[in-house]
Amino acid sequence: MQLSKRPLRSLMAVAIALAAMPAMAQSPYSKTVFIGDSLTDQGYFRPLLPASVQPVTGQFTTNPGWVWAQYVADYYGTNATAHGNGQNGDNYAIGGARVGVDTTQVLAAGTPAIPVYSLKTQTQQYLQANGGKADANALYTVWGGANDLFAIQAGAPLQATLGAAVTDQVGIVGTLKAAGAQYIVVPTLPDIGLTPAARAGGAVGMAQGTALAKAYNDALFAGLKSAGLQVIPVDTFHILQEIVASPATYGFVNVTSPACTTASSLTCNPTAYVNPNAANNYVFADGVHPTTATHQMLGQYTLSILEAPRNQQILTHSAQTIGRSRADQVSLHVGGRPADGMSWWGGVRGDMQRYDHADLYDGLAPAGLFGMDWAKDGMVLGGFAGYGRMDADFGNSKGDFTQSDTTLGLFAGWYGDKVWVNGQVSYSWLDYDVTRRVQLGPAERTHTGKPEGSNLTAALNAGYEFGTEGGLRHGPIASVIWQKVKLDAYTESNLSATALGYGNQDVDSTVGRLGWQMRFDGGSVKPYAQITWDHEFEDGQQASAWLQTMPDVGMYKVPGLEFDEDYVTAIMGVRMEMFGLNSNIGISTTAAQNSARDATIFAQFSGSF
Repeated sequence: MQLSKRPLRSLMAVAIALAAMPAMAQSPYSKTVFIGDSLTDQGYFRPLLPASVQPVTGQFTTNPGWVWAQYVADYYGTNATAHGNGQNGDNYAIGGARVGVDTTQVLAAGTPAIPVYSLKTQTQQYLQANGGKADANALYTVWGGANDLFAIQAGAPLQATLGAAVTDQVGIVGTLKAAGAQYIVVPTLPDIGLTPAARAGGAVGMAQGTALAKAYNDALFAGLKSAGLQVIPVDTFHILQEIVASPATYGFVNVTSPACTTASSLTCNPTAYVNPNAANNYVFADGVHPTTATHQMLGQYTLSILEAPRNQQILTHSAQTIGRSRADQVSLHVGGRPADGMSWWGGVRGDMQRYDHADLYDGLAPAGLFGMDWAKDGMVLGGFAGYGRMDADFGNSKGDFTQSDTTLGLFAGWYGDKVWVNGQVSYSWLDYDVTRRVQLGPAERTHTGKPEGSNLTAALNAGYEFGTEGGLRHGPIASVIWQKVKLDAYTESNLSATALGYGNQDVDSTVGRLGWQMRFDGGSVKPYAQITWDHEFEDGQQASAWLQTMPDVGMYKVPGLEFDEDYVTAIMGVRMEMFGLNSNIGISTTAAQNSARDATIFAQFSGSF
């Protein structure tokens, strides 16, 4: 027994040490680049204001609060700092910018006019600063058009001005795509008919503002679709309507008048609030710009659109992880050359999945398996069935899901004196109950769905053993586990600006393993252990979804979740007689993963007919 204890203790120590290795979370985007106007401007004009007020002014909101772009960049650990006037950040947006027309702005009487570069020029500046290339792994935003509509309201020709702005914005997206950009957020114009400036014009002013914004949005997304340009839509038009329709839900007491006493929110700070908490309980900072609280909700809304498709990939990943655990238990139910004849076996296990990487998800899954075998001269043929249920939580209070799987499978193996090999194939029916939560300030929206799916699994395991019967036996092992997991398309409940739909997911996984096993073949208690290096051969996929309030836009894509391609799996257990039955009790755990852990506790029992 001393020979077996030392290797087992060593393997356990290695597994624990690897499990404790730290790993840093990584953003799916290399940077965030913002092209836009005052709705996105992080402080283009700030260096030109008096030094004494710069710390608390300089953005078009209830300063010193953030605009939506800062919330998005903060989430991804990227840069939303302004570009221009001595600043060198990735936020090129400028207050007052039109889509394709460069203008100027005089901040105070008697001071020089300041260049206000259009979105088209901002794009050129970004590309020129980066050798004409757009980083394929960056997240871009192109949000404009409001100032072109204000020009129309001031007397510019409607059709020509609107048409030129739309054409230029479609061209900007096309230019970025041609330069290499993959992920471009294009928000709709908000319903400017709801702003205090529009309300000042009465019912006519409000109706005109709403109609202009809708016309621009319709033309823009029709133009993008016609040009074959896939973008990530953010429906600020409808989300603002939903907030204004039920202000108390979102913590607002005023949706009609400005929170600031200054003419422009650019110079608004707490000394100019209409009440001490106006930044949080008013929707608008001035005649057209949102307060900090509204910007926060726009940021949260944008992040929900970006992250929800990625979270859907957790569903197929959890199915793959459970599929590997199930395959291991089927393979382990035969511990050596079996006796001839018929036998039965059954077992229970508890699977745990915990992915702290970006607070992704964690869940527990109890499951059971039952099978029957026929053995002759070391050859084994059998079948098995199983059922499992997993309850999991998405990280950061984003929701939860329940996954159930019902499995039927076949097993075959051959066990010689030194060499053994076994294989299996199984099919699982998957059912999910998914709840996704979207936080908008103090409000929480809930969307649910009930997709179905399947998992086809095939596994092959083989090994060679040194040593003699009745003593320590050890040797190399190799295996491959292939899975095809399918998840059916579905739409979320609670139709609104935050509700999404998802297409079919069809995901392959091929995990190869190489390692070493050992077992003690003498005595009434027979410990065993194996440790393997595992490698996933299949590449990850982009994640996709579509916005239910904008179905004509179609699917958008974002970077898929990145799971470890290489990790270690350690299995430790004992075989013994218990209650007159052959038993196999043990634990399996992964290690060397990126802030992640998969673990299984199992107990199996078998007997002869």
